[in-house]
Amino acid sequence: MAKAKRIFAIADFKDEFPRSVRAQARMWIKGLLRLGHDVQRFGYRNIMTQFNPFSGKHFRRFAPRFVRKRADNILAEQIKPYHPHIVLLLSMKYITAETVRTIRTAAPNAIIVGRDEDPFPERNPARLAIAKETDLVATTSAGEFLKTYKDAGVPRCAFIPNACDPDIQHRYNVEEEWKTDIIFTGKAEHRRLALGAGTDVDRYELLHRLSKMPNAKMYGCFGNPRVEGIETFWAISEAKIGLSINIANNVRLYHSDRFINYVSCGTFVLAKKVPDSDLLFEDGLHVKYFETTDEFFELAQWYLKHDREREKIAIAGMQKAHTDFNCEKIAQYMLDLIETGTYNAPWAEILQGKQ
Repeated sequence: MAKAKRIFAIADFKDEFPRSVRAQARMWIKGLLRLGHDVQRFGYRNIMTQFNPFSGKHFRRFAPRFVRKRADNILAEQIKPYHPHIVLLLSMKYITAETVRTIRTAAPNAIIVGRDEDPFPERNPARLAIAKETDLVATTSAGEFLKTYKDAGVPRCAFIPNACDPDIQHRYNVEEEWKTDIIFTGKAEHRRLALGAGTDVDRYELLHRLSKMPNAKMYGCFGNPRVEGIETFWAISEAKIGLSINIANNVRLYHSDRFINYVSCGTFVLAKKVPDSDLLFEDGLHVKYFETTDEFFELAQWYLKHDREREKIAIAGMQKAHTDFNCEKIAQYMLDLIETGTYNAPWAEILQGKQ
């Protein structure tokens, strides 16, 4: 896209939380701006919050219809005079299929693109209903999760991985308190998904076993506080090994953003292998993959004793992430996909849906 585009980006930017600095939505906006495009942000969840008279843990997601209607109207009032070329749904949470229809009315000439980072889309009929109203859905997984959107009737579906931001995701030299042998950041269990088919039954066992080790730091699980903001990257970069494991590890090319966050911060990553992982980062060159819990601990023990080998892989992985998965490059793949119907990457997967 040689000519600058007007892109209206809708997401949960989490602006009120320290973790906003590591949000994928923030990286996408940064990439698009650096590519020379104009981007107008709209925090849908925050707008709903302002008009919701109720409170509670899930009130934003289950807001009354009049609250959503008000948020949709405000959204339309901003979109219509902006005349966007692209409307980018960087999060399909909180909005509804009616929201997308409202967008279509306000910007009839815009291309509407949805993005989904969550596993198991088939368990979320509301998400599929939203996707069907778009022109394109990009997901952070290929294989069966991507096919779910194709089968739902989305005109075009594509795999585009998570991005990194080399400006803030790199190695840091900080206080001793951040140093550790092995790090894991995130939940031990995803209760909404834990009992479903396709989830990794070994994940909890591995994390629980790791939590008992004195040389491991677990942030956000087993009673340990989260690490937030830039301190997240401090903690990752000062760990010798980062454990990357998903709730589902049998889906082609699927990794949560934990994977790219770890690699880009220069830690040595031990990641649960998923199909075709080597198309992203090569085993033994950029990261090291494992298949079983016992193998993880065996590899961890070996690499903790072999600093030179561990360091070589960690550096190569960080360089690969900064070069091939930075926010500008990933955003450009999306723009190429919109403009030409395809993009050039070894891991490209694009499916045409039912017309």
